[in-house]
Amino acid sequence: MTTRPTARRSGRRRSRPDVRRLALLLALGLASTLPAACGQSESKSAISANQREIARLRRDNPEASRLLASSPADFQRRVRAAHGPVVVNQWASWCGPCRYEFPLFQRLAERYRGRVTFLGVDAKDNDDDARRFLARYPTPYGHLKDPDAKIARVFRGGRSWPTTAFYDSRGQLKYSHQGAYRDESQLDADIRRYALGR
Repeated sequence: MTTRPTARRSGRRRSRPDVRRLALLLALGLASTLPAACGQSESKSAISANQREIARLRRDNPEASRLLASSPADFQRRVRAAHGPVVVNQWASWCGPCRYEFPLFQRLAERYRGRVTFLGVDAKDNDDDARRFLARYPTPYGHLKDPDAKIARVFRGGRSWPTTAFYDSRGQLKYSHQGAYRDESQLDADIRRYALGR
């Protein structure tokens, strides 16, 4: 099949295959934007689901997934007021290992509800980034702002992210775990051993 030349422009001929090639490129460009649009609608759906989850969690605990102003003295009062074992997780939104282990704390805080108090400490972080992080990873417990890691130092934290501290039912610090937990069973074992004394 022969192609017929189109009208001349600037001394060059444009043939139908060129038009087809242009149409194909436009179609490919449009197709490449579809996955991004789909991702946006999925993100909106995930955000909406997280908002519903946060509302549900706050019915039981108004501090759930909130970032709260605090001090080392306030932290110590909270541990004493818990009248039971306390698990403290020091984290930051910029910390990759914190993102990895956060779902472990989400699940175990639900499992131990009423038996163990969980508390987050957001150390050396930006408030806006921390709030976005908590909106993405809702927890049934509150989180204390710790911009200078002064609270973290109370439980031997502030040296590595994340750090998890375990207090017994008398408010005594039993153990500080430096770094992320590799899985739920390892964290669960430390909760039972150090917080619950089993």
